[in-house]
Parts: sequence; structure tokens; C-alpha cells
Amino acid sequence: MIIGVLIFIIIILIAYILLLKGQFRSINRQLSRRLNKHTRQPVSVQMIDRQLDELVININNCLKAEETLRLAGIREEKKFRDLIANISHDLRTPLTAINGYLQMLDNTELNKEQQRKIIVARKYAGELEQLIARFFEYSYLITTEPQLVQERINLTNQVTEYLAEMVPAFEERQLKLQLEEAEPVVAWGDKESIIRILQNLIRNCLQHAKGYISVSCYVERECAVVAFRNPVDKDLELESDKLFERFYTGDKARERSTGLGLSIVKILVTQMNGTVYADTGKGWLEIQVKLPLYTADKDTPVR
Repeated sequence: MIIGVLIFIIIILIAYILLLKGQFRSINRQLSRRLNKHTRQPVSVQMIDRQLDELVININNCLKAEETLRLAGIREEKKFRDLIANISHDLRTPLTAINGYLQMLDNTELNKEQQRKIIVARKYAGELEQLIARFFEYSYLITTEPQLVQERINLTNQVTEYLAEMVPAFEERQLKLQLEEAEPVVAWGDKESIIRILQNLIRNCLQHAKGYISVSCYVERECAVVAFRNPVDKDLELESDKLFERFYTGDKARERSTGLGLSIVKILVTQMNGTVYADTGKGWLEIQVKLPLYTADKDTPVR
């Protein structure tokens, strides 16, 4: 009789353990579904057990708190993006007025000292216009969905052509251009985005390079790579892991720098499923942009 009771109790315990394991598997599947399919379905159990019910309630409370924090973060990010977009638009109105008044002064009779002051004012107005344009570009990129036209791009030709256009700017800054010759590198990307990437990388070089700029295009591990390397001021403190963060600049004086140029580069490269890296040392900086390499299954005419 006693043995029979013990066997019955053991069977009940085994069944209870199996039910618990089944409920734990169910909880795990529900959590995996929330994680992989981004559902908001709360976790539930079918077995009546006070401690298991408390566990599920606590899990759901944690999930709800995490969801609340995530949505709050999304709202704050949207507010920040809207703020940047509004500021970038608002800054253009007074700048247009300033340029208009400077143009009116050019048409009046001025002495040499007044003309010199007008030239200085026009110079700083031009720099301000460039900074606002950079700010506007950044705000546009983070507030709109990208409309990319992925196609076959001869990256070597694209880089060579754009560098040729920038030769006068290099000469003005007394910078020597070193373009390493190599076999044509063909990337899969958006032409307009690639041009904007080159613009920002060259602008960064013109601002910080000392002596020369070395540019090269090559293939590395199924990626089309364009690399910019140049000496920089030894006193310029650069942190490669922060270089692409918005508003970061190694120039503590922040002269004519918003820190947005390389952040824009990262956004554009990421939109084309590429990556960008920076390598720094004492007195030099190298930036590598890696884009998907063109493959034969994509047959769009070369531009």
C-alpha cells in the first residue's frame, strides 16, 4: 500500500516537472518571438502555479518598462531631428540678408579700409554659409528615408575625376596630391552618395591635412575601398572610435568645424551597406571607406 502511494506521488511529481519544463519552453519561445519578430505580445502561461505566475508577471513588467523606455528614446530622437531641421532652415534666412547687405555695400563708394572690412565680412559669411550647408545636409540625412539608385560605379574613375576638379583647392592650401595608380575598382553603390562622400572626405583633408594627401582605390575582401591618408597637426588629438560621431572634433578650438563632415560620411556609407574606418597615429590620419564590390549578377551600365 505504502509503495503504491509512493509510486503515485513520484508519477505526480514527474508529471509536474514535465509540465514546468513545458511552460519554460513556452516562455522561451514567446521571448524569442518578441525578439526576432518584434512583436509586443505579453508572455503567458497555461499552468496554474503561484510562483510561475509571479515570474511571468515580473517578465511582462520588465518588457513593458523596456518598451516604454524605447519609445521614449524614439520620441526624443525625433524631437532632436526636428530641432536640427528647424534650426538649419532658420539659419539660412538671416544669412541671406547678410549677403544681400554686403552686396549692396559693394555697389557703394567705399574707402580702402571699408573695402578691406567688407572682404573680411564676406569671407566669414562664406564660411558660415558652408557650415550651415553642412548642418542642413546632416539634418536632411537623419530626417528623410534614403532614395538610393544602386548601380555599377567605376570607383577609380569617380575618385580621379573629382580629385582633378579639386586641384585648385589643393594648390591654394599648398597641399600635394598623391594618387596611387591601380587597376579599376568597380563598386555597387549610389553615385550621388559617393560624390557627397568624396566631398566631405576632401573637405576634411583640406581643413586638417599638412603637406600632402594620399588617395588610393583597391579591392579588399570583396569590398571596393577608397582610402585617404594625410599628415595632421601633431597637437590635434583624434580618437578614431569617436571620429564619426556627430559634433565630434579633435580640434578643441573648433575652428570652422562642426564635426559633422565625417558623421555625414558614415550615414551615407551605411545607407549603401558599406563601412567606414579611421586609423590615427601621432601626426597622421587615414580614413577607409569600404563599399560593396560589383558582382556579375548586377548588370547595370557603368556610369
